[in-house]
Amino acid sequence: MKKAKKSKYRKARLIFRYLQGSKVFFTLAVAASLISTILNALTPQIFRFSIDGVLSGDEGSFFSERLWILALLIAAVAVMSGIFTYISRINTAKAGENFAKNLRDTLFVHVQKLPMKWHDKHQTGDMIQRCTSDVEVLRGFVVTQLLEVFRTAFLVITSFVMMLSMNVKLSCIVMLFVPVVVVYSTVFYKLIAKRFTTADEAEGELSTVVQENATGVRVVRAFGREQFEMERFDEKNDIFARLWIRLGTLSGLYWGIGDLITGLQVIAVIIFGVMEAVNGAISVGEFIAFAAYNSSLVWPIRGLGRILSDMSKAGVSFERVDYIIRAQEEAYGKKDAKSENEEDASRKKYDISFTNVSFAYEKGKEVLRDVSFTVPEGRTFGILGGTGSGKSTVVQLLSRLYELEDRKGGIYIGGREIREIPLEELRRSVGMVLQEPFLYSRTIRENIAASVPDASIEEIRCAARIACIDDAIMNFPDGYETLVGERGVTLSGGQRQRVSIARMLLQKAPIMVFDDSLSAVDSETDFNIRQALKEQMKQATVILISHRVTSLMGADKIMVLNRGRIEECGTHRELIQKNGIYRRIYEIQMSRDDRETMEG
Repeated sequence: MKKAKKSKYRKARLIFRYLQGSKVFFTLAVAASLISTILNALTPQIFRFSIDGVLSGDEGSFFSERLWILALLIAAVAVMSGIFTYISRINTAKAGENFAKNLRDTLFVHVQKLPMKWHDKHQTGDMIQRCTSDVEVLRGFVVTQLLEVFRTAFLVITSFVMMLSMNVKLSCIVMLFVPVVVVYSTVFYKLIAKRFTTADEAEGELSTVVQENATGVRVVRAFGREQFEMERFDEKNDIFARLWIRLGTLSGLYWGIGDLITGLQVIAVIIFGVMEAVNGAISVGEFIAFAAYNSSLVWPIRGLGRILSDMSKAGVSFERVDYIIRAQEEAYGKKDAKSENEEDASRKKYDISFTNVSFAYEKGKEVLRDVSFTVPEGRTFGILGGTGSGKSTVVQLLSRLYELEDRKGGIYIGGREIREIPLEELRRSVGMVLQEPFLYSRTIRENIAASVPDASIEEIRCAARIACIDDAIMNFPDGYETLVGERGVTLSGGQRQRVSIARMLLQKAPIMVFDDSLSAVDSETDFNIRQALKEQMKQATVILISHRVTSLMGADKIMVLNRGRIEECGTHRELIQKNGIYRRIYEIQMSRDDRETMEG
């Protein structure tokens, strides 16, 4: 019970929170809707006076001789009702769109700040569906259902007051049907909510299939997997369609029962109303007015059931959206006594130290085990190891893409524990080129300048020259204004890596991490990039991860990881003298390169 109340409180708080800036629009919409309802409630009374005035046969009656006045009143009421309905609709639209915009903005910003571990656990397609379709359901609830609740409640009260003032017996008959509508609407509310949850989750799975297929379209074509992907999509689409057909069947049953109860209510009012009119307990005008109020009351009460049905869908969407909002953002760390601006940047140290670090993405499956090493400031540190040895995990922990658990060791930069460094400062200090470079669907210039948006073209070209990509870019017809296709498909794998390197170099971070970021370039280009980096970035602390021994040979120290543990550590010369993993990899790679040279 307490949990249900807490959930309702969260829903109300979310709605009013994201109606900020729209509360005036929403208030005007509600007020205009209520005025329109009052005006519509006057129309049956005008008909009542008209009919009773004519049928009374009293020629001296004011309205019997001036029916045109009543006609004008009806027309005036209709016009005024239309005006206020228009005011209500337009303000509702403004409130709803502002609500959706605020919610989408919050979701997008919040998702940017969620930790990598959270992203690893959730499918992209499902997250997109929550941030689009579910937000749209909530917008529809605010625009339609929420306003309808106020209007319906006011209309029911107004109509009942009018009906009671005319005939108590008939009003009691109408009231007997209200609990029936409430009961069956509540039952269907729960059933529809359950089925809508399943259907919504199925839509998320379908969106994931489409998103993955669109993202990996080259792989699909290269391996001839079109038929497999079509069958996979058909399977998910069939499940999705069946769920919505079941939901539609349930909704049809709900509306069918509603029509039956509505028809019985109208018939009951007509039968007993005629009997009351014959007995003289109610005039003909009152009977017609009563029937009009009953008709106007029937649909709002049924609409209340529909609102409950739609509210069940909105409730599911709320839970799915609120799940994202309640997800905990990255811990930004404590602020130092001195702010970054107050501290002299030249006094900062950028040596790196890992002390007894152990880490697991999943409990019981450690990726790193008791890893300890130090990288002096301004030195180059190489990391070599097989797939799954923990190489990339080291640098992801360094930049806090993943958080190191308590009592699992410590990571320090310049003697400061990285959790004590504000996250923005840390990320600005550690420049990274990831194993799989990502480029935006923008120009090459914009992609390189992503880290420093206000960088000049000279600064951009300087970074590109160090990354050995400037000449290739200038050979494109549009140069640096060449539009990169989605995910960088305009460029080759090596070019994408070099553009990513240029982007990181432009950041001028004191710590630079290259996570196997030269794997797609040839040996000569690899050598040229490393030489350019050595000449231009002498002060930077560099961590270089690679499968190529030739890429690591020039490092001041090389660490060999094997199954999460440090197997060897030393200079290239020291490691060659040992009969260990490094030497075996060196001999295999050198022999292969020699063979390729001979075959060439």
